[in-house]
Parts: sequence; structure tokens; C-alpha cells
Amino acid sequence: MNEQEELKEVKKTVRPIRGVIILTGGSLLLLLSLMLAVSLGAADIQLKTVWQAIFQFDPDLQQHQIIREIRFPRVLGAAIVGSCFAVSGALMQGMTRNPLADSGLLGLNAGAVFMLACCFAFFPDLPYLYMILFSFLGAALGAGIVYGVGSLSKNGLTPIRLVLAGAAVSALLGALSEGIALYYEIGQDLAFWYAGGISGTSWNHLQIITPWLLLALAVAMTLSHSITLLSLGEEVAVGLGTKTGRVKLTASIIIVILAGLAVSVVGAVSFVGLIVPHIVRWFMGYDYRWIIPGTIIYGALLVVLADLAARIISPPHEMPIGALIALLGVPFFLYLARKGGGMV
Repeated sequence: MNEQEELKEVKKTVRPIRGVIILTGGSLLLLLSLMLAVSLGAADIQLKTVWQAIFQFDPDLQQHQIIREIRFPRVLGAAIVGSCFAVSGALMQGMTRNPLADSGLLGLNAGAVFMLACCFAFFPDLPYLYMILFSFLGAALGAGIVYGVGSLSKNGLTPIRLVLAGAAVSALLGALSEGIALYYEIGQDLAFWYAGGISGTSWNHLQIITPWLLLALAVAMTLSHSITLLSLGEEVAVGLGTKTGRVKLTASIIIVILAGLAVSVVGAVSFVGLIVPHIVRWFMGYDYRWIIPGTIIYGALLVVLADLAARIISPPHEMPIGALIALLGVPFFLYLARKGGGMV
């Protein structure tokens, strides 16, 4: 089968009508989940009040203040985190042809956490913008070490070998982060951030991260066709005129930005970038021009619902959203591993 025939086979898996329905339905579900996430919590607020706080804001009403200054930034931060993790996972899976790729499994999250621990220890008063930049550097460091270790084998990279290298590097960077936390007595600050940084998201944070997010997602969309070709194999992509080196470099930068943004908000949450792309791919086919928008919507939906569940399971206490997502992610990972790492 030549390159053109393989591309036609991929296009046959795309169902435009189903794709439009899935994207529209996901957008409506996301909007509803955002409204519910703002409404429900330690103190439940009626949806009518949420609507009034949006369009008829009264600064003298305490509930309006809670909605506008606490819950809105939090749920929007959750949506941003979900989109970042999901799109980064989709790009990694398509670019590397590794169905087990995820920023949490391949060391990016652990690298970002390590650099943020260094920030807490050595630069405690560092502005949030600089923490994001350090998070980017940490994600790049983690990814570079993992791919370097995984490439040491004569047989080259395989999905399982890459995941094993990611687990080893993540454990090392996690241990270093904990060592820094103990030595510099920042364990409590780091633990609070681990437990769910979304709770501390403010409008100021959103103003800083949103431009980065929009830029990264726009570039990801422009790369979507090239990622589709790379997912067929590098030889196919080259045969169809793709400049694979440039595409891989650009996609890697976008992955680092997205993973760094997400970790700087919520900490080292894994499996979002593993679960969501597979589910979207199963429903929408293998064309990344559909997969990327799908992961943006459904990644946001997953983390918003996880954050909502974390707040309402045992109020007023909160569960770490990473633990809730892991309850889904670990069985999903084992299922993929049992299949031999095949695409869903």
C-alpha cells in the first residue's frame, strides 16, 4: 500500500456528521458541567444565581462574590488543565506512534514538578509568570532525559520501553523533588499544591496562562494534518512531502508548553493525556484535524467533572483530582498494555 492509499484509508475512518455531533454534544456537556461546577460545592448555589452573577453581577451579594472571584476561575482553570493534558497526549501519541504516550507517563509532569519545587525552595517570591517558564523548562528536561534513556537500547524506542524509562525518570525526579521539599521545609506548600492547585486559581493566573494556551492550541491545529501523516509512519509522511524534522520540533515545543502550563496550575496529574485521545480517536477516526478539537473539549470535560467530584464527595474536604483520574487511568493503561500497546 503506497502513501496515498494509506492516507485515503485514514480519511475513510473519519465520519464528518458523527464528528460534528460529537463535538457539538461535547461542547454542550462541557458548558453544563461548568455551570454545575460553579453551582455545587461546600456551599451549593442555585443555577439561577449563577446566571445572575454572570449577567447581573451585584458586588454586595456574597454568593455573587463567591461565584465570580472563587468558583469561576477555578472551573475555567480545570477546563484549561484538561485541554492542555489531553492535547499534549494526542500530539505525543500521533508524533511518536506510541499509544501509551502521556505527559505524566513520559516524565514531562515530573520534570515540571521538580523545577517548581526548586522555585519554591530557592525563589519563594517568584512571580507566577516565571514559575510557568520554569515549568516549561522542567517539562523539557524530563522529556529529554526519558527519550535519551529510552534510546540507549540497540533496538530503539518501543512503547513499553519508553514508558519504563518514563517511570524510572519520573521516580527519580519525584524523589529529588521530595528531597528538596524536606531539606528546605517546603513540604507543606508543595503538598497543598499537589493536592489540587486548581483551588488556588485566580483571574490573575488565568490572564497569564490563557495567551499561552490559545497560541499553543492554534499551532496544534495547524499541525494536525502533519501529525496525521506522522501517525502513519515517518516514511509515509516524507513521501507525502511533510518536513518531519520541523513538524516534530514544533510539536515538541507545543507539548512542553501545554504540559508545563497544566502542571503549573494543578500539579502532576497523569492519565488525562492517555485516556481522552484514545476515546476521541475511537469515536472520530484517525484524522487529527478532528482529534485535536475533540481532545480540547473532552479533556476539559474530564478534569472539570473530576474537580467537581473531588469537591462534593466529602465536603468541606477535597480529594486530589489526580487520585480520582488515576482510578480511571490505571485500568485504562493496563487494558492498553494488555492489547500490546495498540490504538483503541
